[in-house]
Amino acid sequence: MASIGRASAFLASGTIVSRILGFVKVIVLAAVIGLYGTSADAFALANQLPNTVYTIVAGGVLTAVLVPQIVRAGLHLDGGTAYINKLLTLALSILAVTTLAATLLVPVITPFIGLHLPPAQLDLAIAFAYWCMPQIFFYGLYTVLGEVLNARKSFGPFTWVPVLNNVVALAGILVFALVAGTDPNGDRTAGEFTPGMIALLGGTATLGVVAQAVVLFYFWRRIGLRFRPDFQFRGVGLGAAGKTASWTFGMLLLTTAAGIVETQVVTQATGKASVAVLATAWLIFMLPHSVITVSVATAYFTGMSEHASRGDVVKLRTDASSAIRGTSLLIVLASTVILVCAYPFAAVFTQGKFEQVQGTGNVIIAYILGLVAFCVLFVLQRTFYALGDTRTPFFFTLFQVILVVGGVLGCSLLPPAWIAVGIALVVTVSGILQTVLAGHLLRRRLGGIDGRRILRSLIRYLVAALPSLILGLGLLFLLGGTHEGGFAVSGRLEAIVSMAIIGAVMALAYFGMLLLMRSEELRVFLVPLINRFRPRGTN
Repeated sequence: MASIGRASAFLASGTIVSRILGFVKVIVLAAVIGLYGTSADAFALANQLPNTVYTIVAGGVLTAVLVPQIVRAGLHLDGGTAYINKLLTLALSILAVTTLAATLLVPVITPFIGLHLPPAQLDLAIAFAYWCMPQIFFYGLYTVLGEVLNARKSFGPFTWVPVLNNVVALAGILVFALVAGTDPNGDRTAGEFTPGMIALLGGTATLGVVAQAVVLFYFWRRIGLRFRPDFQFRGVGLGAAGKTASWTFGMLLLTTAAGIVETQVVTQATGKASVAVLATAWLIFMLPHSVITVSVATAYFTGMSEHASRGDVVKLRTDASSAIRGTSLLIVLASTVILVCAYPFAAVFTQGKFEQVQGTGNVIIAYILGLVAFCVLFVLQRTFYALGDTRTPFFFTLFQVILVVGGVLGCSLLPPAWIAVGIALVVTVSGILQTVLAGHLLRRRLGGIDGRRILRSLIRYLVAALPSLILGLGLLFLLGGTHEGGFAVSGRLEAIVSMAIIGAVMALAYFGMLLLMRSEELRVFLVPLINRFRPRGTN
């Protein structure tokens, strides 16, 4: 448990630095091209295409296949070296073909996804997409190399190298600002973008992803791995991996279909909260998930795969329960704080314009209501992956996608200002129902998932969050975070100061309540921190 705690802390530190830089990058980008307007939505749509594929691949096909298979391959006489070379060769070949095809099909894919964009804005999105689409290959390369490192229990590089990506992309945005000037209100028309401006903004975004992926080869060498292309795919169990991947490939298609429908519908709201706002709100939603859930679950996942390979269901169930209870402890607090601070958060990106603050803040609120369920689902999915079962996740993903597509299409009937909010709510509700179904199916598979203990913990966290919520809302009103001209939404610095005050008070109230309730999970969380700061030689 202590080793998992140390690994989780190290992973979280890299993710925190990366996410902070990511937020700085998005804030600077909003200051340079705006969050509402032609250029913001065109660039967001183009940059979202490869990012969507990466998210699906990282959380689905490659993660589901690589770690369990590599752990099992480690039992081979060569320690899995031949398997890794063959699987990496196959993965990179597929990624190369996919990236080439996607790049050639940019004039077809972009209009299909940006269904309601005006012609000039669509042309700009297509131009950006040509520069952004090659990211697919390098995101895939990063995922493959990083998951192999994770399977070899070298966790740090996978979470730390995205820092390099953000540094390169941020530098590109700053150079763009120097060359082309800033447009925080999004008034620049599509026709004002020159080929050089498009290449600079789109090209440096891709260059950051290239750097992030290629640098991982250095860390491979440090743990004694050398990649040698091997196109002989027989003999080390790749058939089993292919069978596993077939279901996760189906999940990829389902999730991609849902994402396309979301983007098609939200482009009806051009000029209001649209593609860029939805992407920014999702970034905020993903921050606590990436820092807390992914870090903890990644540290658990290799051990869970080892337990599953030995058929040790009891330890697998214990790990899954611990991961859910440990992550939820902090995720409930994060959800509550972001819920209260949604408008100040939005003000950081929207230059204090209250109509835009409201539009962005409402989307953040709609998403954040589903954060706890989303994080629980992440652990449940990884438990199925550890069992080598990607068939079951396919079916509960199908269930969620059906709900999302139906609900999102219904959102097209909403007034433009509320379309993005409606989409976020649909994603939240469908995600909660998907989590309930996934928990039920895993319970049947394992003969139980420690459900009562998990439920007791979640109820305890929610009860502890109520005083925190009340205090936070009171401070938000006092700081003027709910009306135009209020301090908390009047500018970037004011919003950050307000969030710091509100977040600190809410955290103290939440942890204070858990201490009074004698939460076992809080004790497990605090002990490593206390030991870290305790003078040596004391007990």
